Amino acid sequence: MTPLPLPGARRPASRLSAPLLLLLLAAGTHLARGDWPQFLGPTRDGIVAGAGAFGPAWPEEGPRRLWVRDVGAGFSGPIAIGDKVVLFHRQGDQEVLECFDAATGRTAWRASHATAYVDDFGFDEGPRATPCADSGRVYTLGAEGTAAGVELSTGRTLWVLEGRKVFGSRKGFFGLAPSPLVEGDLVILVFGGENGAGIVAVEGATGRVRWKTGEDEASYASPVSAVIGGRRRLLVLTREALVALEPADGRQLFRFPWRPPMSASVSAATPLVIGEHIFLSASYGTGAAWLKYRETGPEVVWQASQGTLSSHYATPVAHEGFLYGFDGRQEQGCTLRCIAASTGKVMWSQERFGAGTLVRIGGELLILTEKGELVRAPATPEGFRPTARAQVLPFLARAHPAVSGGRLFARSKDKLFCHDLGSGGR
Repeated sequence: MTPLPLPGARRPASRLSAPLLLLLLAAGTHLARGDWPQFLGPTRDGIVAGAGAFGPAWPEEGPRRLWVRDVGAGFSGPIAIGDKVVLFHRQGDQEVLECFDAATGRTAWRASHATAYVDDFGFDEGPRATPCADSGRVYTLGAEGTAAGVELSTGRTLWVLEGRKVFGSRKGFFGLAPSPLVEGDLVILVFGGENGAGIVAVEGATGRVRWKTGEDEASYASPVSAVIGGRRRLLVLTREALVALEPADGRQLFRFPWRPPMSASVSAATPLVIGEHIFLSASYGTGAAWLKYRETGPEVVWQASQGTLSSHYATPVAHEGFLYGFDGRQEQGCTLRCIAASTGKVMWSQERFGAGTLVRIGGELLILTEKGELVRAPATPEGFRPTARAQVLPFLARAHPAVSGGRLFARSKDKLFCHDLGSGGR
């Protein structure tokens, strides 16, 4: 995660910090700056490196659409690597990993495997987890627990691991949703399996299991890794707790209980690591917490069940000591909100704004609402002051988008769109 300063401190947005460089080197990434190789972007915090992705002000109709493609079911978001865009979606009885040319939308290759996932509530039956890419490979985790490694240049399947059969991964309410995480030569997969297979690390090249740990069922949040206090650590929010692990061998460092008080609930916002602090947020009466990382267990700086930022499924973004996100349940009408990270104090609220996802580009927020409206606004605690908004996608736009090369890649229920952010729509 990109370390961010506390309130009042500032740093140039166009430069990568030393801790971020250390993070990228420690992860062994071979991706170019500007890629969006995983869920929530290069540092899994919804932040675009640098501030050059935005062009001039948009015209009334919004950023220019470059292309659109029909796609299958799913809530899995796109990723962008170099001149490729990759989407994981479902067509018929197949979970399909499809690679598109970023400039034209033409299909470069497709890889697939069979799925029999049936949603118990009649919702979308496509994959939920967003793929991740590194070292010439792409990794996926399907809704019923099948993981795979695929060669990025050709689409050749390198390995498949059926988590339900091998580890007893549990379906939960809505299938498996934690996005895979590349950690050095390993891929971290949250299967929520039985007999010590809650979290599993496999070799990216072969799919061979390196270690496994934990008994918890999976939550809907994704694992993160960070350099904290000079040490690289893995943080996983399970259905029951925030767990800190040694990434090399899976050794548990601490377990911090964190879950909604009611059974019929989900925790879906991914933990944010900001310097040596961790921000947790969830709905269903859970609220938020600001923790100081300690090897023996986090120190609670503040924690509140309401009145701060209770994220249902979208992960907030941070900027200069403040957090921006959606407070409240999606089906009840979310409030867009800014809070001070160090205290939880609400700086402003935009009532009944509706659900959506957020990306921060430099000092600006890019908000894609569930209804398909794209909103641009300064990331400031002084108030919500949108500078542009336009209807760019149809309803339902719930998957997290990707921003790469001055382009926005975002999916609706059945289409993948590419818009030009860098030219201001001209």
